[in-house]
Amino acid sequence: MMRDCEKRYRRSPRLPGYDYSQSGAYFVTICTNDRLCLFGDLTDGVMSLNPAGDMVCKAWSELPERYQGVNIDAFVVMPNHVHGIIVLNSIDVGTAPRGRPYSSPFTVDDNDRQPQGVAPTDGLPMSLPDIVHRLKSWTTKLYSDGVKQYEWTPFHDRLWQHNYYEHVIRNESDLHRIRQYILENPAAWSNDEENPNNPRNR
Repeated sequence: MMRDCEKRYRRSPRLPGYDYSQSGAYFVTICTNDRLCLFGDLTDGVMSLNPAGDMVCKAWSELPERYQGVNIDAFVVMPNHVHGIIVLNSIDVGTAPRGRPYSSPFTVDDNDRQPQGVAPTDGLPMSLPDIVHRLKSWTTKLYSDGVKQYEWTPFHDRLWQHNYYEHVIRNESDLHRIRQYILENPAAWSNDEENPNNPRNR
């Protein structure tokens, strides 16, 4: 039976006709399959990552190194989902010369990072779905290795839900609002729709 969380994300399709490889900032939420809490514990508004959570955080932080033209902004790993902002900074995403400076469509004051490792993209711009798919595949492989080598909690069928939630960030105020939401998400865990212990989800 499909979980409520998965139903909601399947009701959030990509915008018809929208080019998700174009320059812009995108807010994404990716949920574990069956809402399993695999990435650590949250106590008194503080998230304590376990080794699997550390792995996901590291994988996210390395996106700019792996994929040229991709940058990152605010991000948080929760017990059973992740929130983050992915920035595609150029119409030449995936084909720009190595070392091209980062240029956000908004004012992003995080540490700018230049691409170090370029993934093959067959000369085509990488789209948001491409990036999310690769992140999910990459972390699934690393998590599976952790299950085999370090006895991490096994997942059922797949690590992540098939779909994910996305929102096109359209202006500075939208960016600020979403950054605040991401940063404050751990403190709101008790009422989070993804929290399996929330009475509304039972």
